[in-house]
Amino acid sequence: MNTKRFGVSIEAELLDKLDKFVKERQFSNRSQAIRFLINKNIVEEKWQDNEEVAGAVVLVYDHHKRELQKKSTEIQHNSHDLILSVQHVHLDHDNCLETIAVKGKAQKLVNLSNKLIGLKGVKHGKLVICTSA
Repeated sequence: MNTKRFGVSIEAELLDKLDKFVKERQFSNRSQAIRFLINKNIVEEKWQDNEEVAGAVVLVYDHHKRELQKKSTEIQHNSHDLILSVQHVHLDHDNCLETIAVKGKAQKLVNLSNKLIGLKGVKHGKLVICTSA
């Protein structure tokens, strides 16, 4: 990687906010925080432009909920072209966590995650997206 250095002029108040962000996120320095923010913006633009992205759908659910696993599996099978892998772990006697690695057009991933997160019995769900390249 070819690293370039440059100077930035920024208002004192905004610099204080950046320093607070660096501290809260435990970045090692301002440069790391700025890289993070730039990459986050790039991902969000790709998401909005419905470009190819990768990510994960994270679900926590009650595995005793009737028909939940059957419906989830059916949704996943119908979207097999978007799903790279699935990891299923038992959190306790009642609750499971699934992490579903996905890749595809951003809107298709949003639609898939909404279907899964919307299933009755899902206690928490979130789609996390990053660039695929």
